[in-house]
Amino acid sequence: MSLLVPLYVHPAEDPGAWHRLIAAADRTYAVVLNPASGPGTTPDPAFTAAARALRTAGARLLGYVDTDYGVRDRSLIMEDVRRHQDWYAADGCFLDRVTAGPEGLPPCRRLMRDLRRSGAGTVVLNPGVHPDPGYVPLADLTVTFEGHWTTYVSSFTRPVWTARYPPDRFCHLVYGVPEVLVRLAVRTAHQRGAAVCGPVTGEPPNPWALLTPALRGGNGVEG
Repeated sequence: MSLLVPLYVHPAEDPGAWHRLIAAADRTYAVVLNPASGPGTTPDPAFTAAARALRTAGARLLGYVDTDYGVRDRSLIMEDVRRHQDWYAADGCFLDRVTAGPEGLPPCRRLMRDLRRSGAGTVVLNPGVHPDPGYVPLADLTVTFEGHWTTYVSSFTRPVWTARYPPDRFCHLVYGVPEVLVRLAVRTAHQRGAAVCGPVTGEPPNPWALLTPALRGGNGVEG
């Protein structure tokens, strides 16, 4: 099992979830840190402590950075990445709201060059849909589905070109998963060509405020 965990709740609000995440760090692909829809304007001591404990436990840390579908200035994106690195020792970044069309590829390539030069070891792109195939070689991991379990079950389609890449290049983030179906959600992601997944039971507006049951124990999944 390889889970990408975007736990978007403050450690002081749900310390138990963070403690359970730290204890299960070896079962994750990475943990996405998101103190304030990004790193915020000053370091958050609670996130600093959580990040330190996760690193000690062996987790890979990715800083959340919003790209606003290519609208946000590249210098602001890079500043967020640097803050994540300086304040939380992030290993890389999770780029959210990434463009998916071919017109966004040239600026995405330029951004990726800047990120690699800055020392970002792992970069995850999240268009939330299957993008133009040209995006996949740029990143270490691409999120090709982000949405509700009912949509995932009823209308997910997998383009033929995805078969050219190994499953460990793709991730599916699924929310609204009934807890008893978490095992099924993980198996379904693997069957659909994504070796990394993130099933959660939460619902909008912030489904990622809950720790995935796959790491909580009880109804968790194995390998």
